[in-house]
Amino acid sequence: MSTWSRPVLVLLCGLLLLTVSIAVLNTLVPLWLTHDALPTWQVGMVSSSYYCGNLLGTLIAGWVIKRYGFNRSYYLASLVFALATLALALGTGFWSWTLWRFVAGIGCALIWVVVESALLCNGTLRNRGRLLAAYMIIYYIGTVIGQLLVSKVSTELMHVLPWVSSVILAAVLPLVFCRVTASQEGGEEAPAGRLWSMLRRRNARLGINGCIISGIVLGSLYGLMPLYLSHQGMSDSTVGYWMALLVSAGIIGQWPIGRLADRYGRLLVLRVQVFVVILGALAMLSNAAMAPALFILGCAGFTLYPVAMSWACETVAHHELVAMNQALLLSYTVGSLVGPTMTSMLMQSYSDRLLFVMIAGVAMVYLVMLLRKADHHANPVAHA
Repeated sequence: MSTWSRPVLVLLCGLLLLTVSIAVLNTLVPLWLTHDALPTWQVGMVSSSYYCGNLLGTLIAGWVIKRYGFNRSYYLASLVFALATLALALGTGFWSWTLWRFVAGIGCALIWVVVESALLCNGTLRNRGRLLAAYMIIYYIGTVIGQLLVSKVSTELMHVLPWVSSVILAAVLPLVFCRVTASQEGGEEAPAGRLWSMLRRRNARLGINGCIISGIVLGSLYGLMPLYLSHQGMSDSTVGYWMALLVSAGIIGQWPIGRLADRYGRLLVLRVQVFVVILGALAMLSNAAMAPALFILGCAGFTLYPVAMSWACETVAHHELVAMNQALLLSYTVGSLVGPTMTSMLMQSYSDRLLFVMIAGVAMVYLVMLLRKADHHANPVAHA
């Protein structure tokens, strides 16, 4: 099947619209709650409820896809997300918003699993790296567009909810005109209940561990890098500039690294990526020039997840890809929850510089795993 088949293109178009909506809401929901004078811990609880919804959505996604297929699961997830977004207009009470953000988190996780699984099922060993790179590029571009919209349009609650909900529903339209199915090289999607067996697979362990490490690294960079920069005396606009550089580096790195992984194999590329993450963290610790240090940190750190995912997916049969994708997204989500929590406690107790010590430390642990003799593993090299 062609790398850029019609199902792949419509999935990426829908994902772009959904990611814009997700980025806008993730930025504005804490601000709306703060404007309503809710205490900080309640704002944090509402944000945490969204990620708890992500966990539950990841756990049930395999069953949903098995029962309804890719198209109807995508419609259902988008509808859940849109309704949970509109429900925010019913009131800004702590408990109601905690509930609706939890439901929104379920819908978003379902969307991610559906899109990632559909791309994996429509790909092959020789083009999955490029497909997942395109997925991540679209995701980050949507995130940047969402942030730009926040700065350009009215941020009043009742002004934002109608158009954001409309964008979510518009994301359904591309899939209405195209049926997304697994490619012909495999059978049906993995049955419900295979998630835990995927997590226990020995030959997929390095890929699963890579997703956990990626969650720790990216969660720490997303959540704590602005705090680090702010404590260095930078203004909000300057912090935004450096964060934009970090994310842009991730966008730039996706495509070439995806191609290299397809051509030379995941193991070699992962080793180089993790080594570069360590170099970037050490450069930040040594007070080197911040622009190149952040660029290489973002370029390597933001591309770990798709390469690690490709590694793990090579170890399973085609009909097990959905279950493996669930396991990988669950691993990433756990890492993104645990990483910032541990890192923030270290930063609070010792120094802000512990952010980069933590990143370098977990990357070093993963590099040791990668340098050890790996089990027999498919490591394709594309023909010239």
